[in-house]
Amino acid sequence: MAGEKDPAFFLLFLLLFPLPQASKILTISFLGGSHYLLMDEISRILHDNGHEVRMFLQDIGGMLPGRQSRQSPYAVSTYSMDEKYIKEFKALFNEQQKDNLRGRNSLDNFMMFLNELSYQCNVTLHQTDIFNFLKEEKYDLAVIEGFNPCSFLAAEKLGVPYIAFFPGPFMNAGKIGILGPLSYVPMFYSELTDRMDFFGRLKNTLMYLASPIVDGKMDAVFQMVINEHFTVGSRPSITDLHIKAELWIYNVDFAIEFPRPLLPNVQCIGGLLAKPAKPVSQELEDFIAESGDSGFIVVTLGSMISSLPLVEFLKEMNDGFAKIPQKVIWRYKRSEWPKEVNVAHNVRLMDWVSQNDLLGHPKVRLLVTHGGLNSLMEAVYHGVPIVGIPLFGDQNENMVRIKAKSMGTFIPPDQMKAENFANTIREVIENSRYKASVMKQSIILRSRPLPPDQQLLGWVEHIIQSGGGGHLKPYSYQQPWYQQFLLDVILFISTCVAVVTYLILKVIRVLIYFMFSNRKQKQN
Repeated sequence: MAGEKDPAFFLLFLLLFPLPQASKILTISFLGGSHYLLMDEISRILHDNGHEVRMFLQDIGGMLPGRQSRQSPYAVSTYSMDEKYIKEFKALFNEQQKDNLRGRNSLDNFMMFLNELSYQCNVTLHQTDIFNFLKEEKYDLAVIEGFNPCSFLAAEKLGVPYIAFFPGPFMNAGKIGILGPLSYVPMFYSELTDRMDFFGRLKNTLMYLASPIVDGKMDAVFQMVINEHFTVGSRPSITDLHIKAELWIYNVDFAIEFPRPLLPNVQCIGGLLAKPAKPVSQELEDFIAESGDSGFIVVTLGSMISSLPLVEFLKEMNDGFAKIPQKVIWRYKRSEWPKEVNVAHNVRLMDWVSQNDLLGHPKVRLLVTHGGLNSLMEAVYHGVPIVGIPLFGDQNENMVRIKAKSMGTFIPPDQMKAENFANTIREVIENSRYKASVMKQSIILRSRPLPPDQQLLGWVEHIIQSGGGGHLKPYSYQQPWYQQFLLDVILFISTCVAVVTYLILKVIRVLIYFMFSNRKQKQN
């Protein structure tokens, strides 16, 4: 009898709780390096769970130098910039690298980079054939890379609702209404922790007051693109497009980030690329075995940086490695190593490394990194201490958090000297507090209720099935700024207090007048 009821029960279950149907999802990726790696992983997760996925990819050449491309299981629509521009862009990127290695990571350099993104965006939005094709496909949802403003403009031009995936920390928090108490939520680029003294809180407050000016300056870079591709009356602002996102997903985990208040339409799903390690090649195993009990360290300075353009900086790093007992596996393009520098005896150069697998090896002792979030989360996931050399973007802020939680430390690039570098490596490897701290955070990262791929899939399907993320957005998105900050209420209360104070003073003045008048009459 029980077996006869099973089909009916199953049918009732399907009627009450229908299984999610496959949806058509567009992913948009207009930047290379770690940004592309994350969007590729997102696309694969959605594809592997039954959704029809296509990526709109802008290729500016050499997105992952040294890496052999994997065959994509999902469809891709690619647009490539012309060869002349690619050469010019690489030359500019190379010059900015030199500035970063000299410690000149300025706002002007970042604005120059945004200008390049604006130019690329203008060219990409002119690809009429691709846009017409994507419009005809009628996608249910887009998942866009949220750092590059062009991703928002492309989604808006296609008329597709979108989820924004931000590859870094909360650097754009103010644009989407994530307000945090300035007493313990540090502003981006402040280099502050959540434990600020008076002068730290003062600095944080001043940076907060200046942030709208900086944000406005950055958004203005794309205004010409907006004017050219959107008609008068329907021209969006970058801030409007940020607020329009159905959901914001940040590549963040509180094993690294400082705790802070968030909105319901903001989800933290960090560590998509951190996974259980696979065995490394026999060639690498043989090299690692030579290290004995000393073990080895992994050196990667970002997926986009395959070599260092400053020979003096490279020489200091190389000489520093020569002073330590560990073996060193360094991701560096061998053909670009300067001939006048002899590779240290304990260093092995590789055009590309499987960083996650090396960090999961039992003999790994340390990660030397630029401080990108993907690298940091892989290191924390595998419980590996960190020495950072932050170069640009969010990397300095990320390393401030690593140092604050005693999982490692960092050296500013303009302070790179062989002896200091070697001493820092020895300190982090030999001082047990770094290993203990990173193992504690590793447990936090690994023991989340749901792994990041399931979180991502669940939220994407929730937004599709619920018809958008309107139920998650605060009403503040519809309020004018003076209402959000209660300026109208403050003005009303201030006016009332002023009127009442004026009336009280008026009454007191009248009473004093009558008192003195009566006294004079009595005296007369």
